[in-house]
Amino acid sequence: MFIDFATIFVKAGRGGNGMVSFRREKYVPKGGPDGGNGGDGGNVIIKANKQLNTLLDFRYKKHYKAGNGENGKSSNKYGKKGEDIIINVPVGTVVRDIDTGNVLADLVQDKQEVIIARGGKGGRGNAEFATPTNQAPRFAEQGKEGEERKIELELKLLADVGLVGFPNAGKSTLISVISAAKPKIADYPFTTLVPNLGIVKVDEFKSFVVADMPGLIEGAHSGKGLGIQFLRHIERTRVLAFLIDCTTENPRENLKILRQEIKLFKKDMLKKPQLVVFTKIDLADEDIMNKIKKIKFTDQNIKAVHYISSVTNKGISELIKSMWKLLK
Repeated sequence: MFIDFATIFVKAGRGGNGMVSFRREKYVPKGGPDGGNGGDGGNVIIKANKQLNTLLDFRYKKHYKAGNGENGKSSNKYGKKGEDIIINVPVGTVVRDIDTGNVLADLVQDKQEVIIARGGKGGRGNAEFATPTNQAPRFAEQGKEGEERKIELELKLLADVGLVGFPNAGKSTLISVISAAKPKIADYPFTTLVPNLGIVKVDEFKSFVVADMPGLIEGAHSGKGLGIQFLRHIERTRVLAFLIDCTTENPRENLKILRQEIKLFKKDMLKKPQLVVFTKIDLADEDIMNKIKKIKFTDQNIKAVHYISSVTNKGISELIKSMWKLLK
């Protein structure tokens, strides 16, 4: 199951208390203070792990707590630091503080990590408070509480090319042809309910990642259909490929709606290089082909237009070359 959103509660460890103790040895009846400091509490650390691709685990476990620091001991012995807890998340996870709305981390590289809640400071033992005027302090500090937060985890997939289109526009079929990905394919809308990633090989040493997104519909920017669940995943893509079923009644209007939804979600996304890909040309007659080839595109961010059939492989190699050229 693909889960791309989760809310969890984290608490860092409490610092250990300082010790009140006095040196007691034979022949030293009135030894000085020797109470040690308490250990610091453990931190809560979030770490990106490329082996993970979903936030599913956080559906079942919501609370995470680091270890407490040990109390200080006599003979000036410090308490042991509390054990850190490391929470592994997929690469591409955004960590946000729910109370403030601030982004605490954007983990886009494997093994990248951030301390999300710091452990409390250990209290000082009475040896720390000895002065010439107070040589036998009978008090010590208490350990501090660790930080606690309620945080939001949001996974945004990392891909080079994002396939954007209405339901049943041929996105899943295309990604199954150009990569080893095997998404569910059927002749009805919303077959794809989760993003699929596929690695496209250009040659023996060159490849790129394509993301097949769930079908977009008008009003998606406001949450309609799969809405923002879909749109957040194309934020990180470097190239957008708009797939338009050439047999639809108004291909030009379809493209206009798709680009408008992306603009309303995040305006800067339309500054990315774009491809327009007319699909299912094996089902189109001469009149349809003449009609779509007359469509003119004036936006300078639309770099190329392709006409393909994933069933017959027509135009597929040219499309891959065009994607690679834009990525380079």
